[in-house]
Amino acid sequence: MTEHSAPTRIDENGAAVSPTKAQVRRWRRYLADERAEAAVYRDLASRRAGEEQQILLGLVEAEERHQQHWIELLGARIGRPIPSDLRTRVLTFFARRYGSVFVLALMQRAESRSPYEDDVDAPPAMAADERIHGEVVRGLAERGRSRLSGSFRAAVFGMNDGLVSNLALVVGMSATGVATSVVLASGIAGLLAGALSMGAGEYVSVRSQRELLEASTPDPSARKALPHLDVEANELALVYRARGMTEEAASEHASEVLERIAHSADGPPTGAMSIGHDAELADAHESIGTAWSAAITSFFLFAAGAVIPVLPYLFGLSGLPAVAVAAALVGIALLLTGASVGILSGASPLARALRQLGIGFGAAAVTYALGLLFGTTVG
Repeated sequence: MTEHSAPTRIDENGAAVSPTKAQVRRWRRYLADERAEAAVYRDLASRRAGEEQQILLGLVEAEERHQQHWIELLGARIGRPIPSDLRTRVLTFFARRYGSVFVLALMQRAESRSPYEDDVDAPPAMAADERIHGEVVRGLAERGRSRLSGSFRAAVFGMNDGLVSNLALVVGMSATGVATSVVLASGIAGLLAGALSMGAGEYVSVRSQRELLEASTPDPSARKALPHLDVEANELALVYRARGMTEEAASEHASEVLERIAHSADGPPTGAMSIGHDAELADAHESIGTAWSAAITSFFLFAAGAVIPVLPYLFGLSGLPAVAVAAALVGIALLLTGASVGILSGASPLARALRQLGIGFGAAAVTYALGLLFGTTVG
């Protein structure tokens, strides 16, 4: 393709201007990224059904419109397709293999960092599209976060507590100068005690939350009383007022319900007492998770985290080398758990990873210093 084969553009003075090489490279990169993002949404849509699938396919159509803009600008200079950037390729990889909420959370960040707002070659509508896409993906990701938030919370807390508490325990004991066998025994005891405590604590916590929610669930048997209510007194309106409706809205809604009952041969309509709260309570139950799943997840994840700082002592290391290896292993694990939380929340994975690392190492440093002080005092 020749240099003059590129389409010319019109500047603000009405003069024809050929695009620069830098512009062409940038347009081709944008085109590659739009194609890759469309592929991510298309792959995610293939793993979903119903409304979520339609929403994702709508995003695919929008990305294809954006592709067309860059194709028209490039004209004959479109050339052979170039690879998208590394971030988009990683997203495509995960979307095709997992289609998880983590991919949606990453796409949320990707959409919010669109370069179109600062690029004169991108129409304002495209920049606005990308901003709205971020909100659409945020909504889809929120659905996924709600579905796994209970178990994910238990997993993250369990793993993090196991890492931090047992690292602090073993380095603190090691600093006192006691025998390696004592440090090892302390680490294993801390693992078992902490895992049992975490499991029991999560069971009680989640079970209590679910019981509180169940206490707020409308009593199904109350529907049987609806046909016998005094229409003039309209006691049903008090139910709706107690659940947050204004007096006027409650009276109007209660009258509608009673009117439907009067003209229905099938009895009170389903959900007549709930005014929408049944769905909210169901979502809340799903977000919390089940008591047993939270307990089991916390137990095993705490144990998995707590065993890491013990590994150097299991393999015969002692003293400062064991402390250094334990700290390094735990540091890697803390970075991974922190990054996972960052990805899921749509925040910066690096910032969350470093925060997790700082908190964990801060706790370990305090116990190590106390161990040194205690060891010196006893000695």
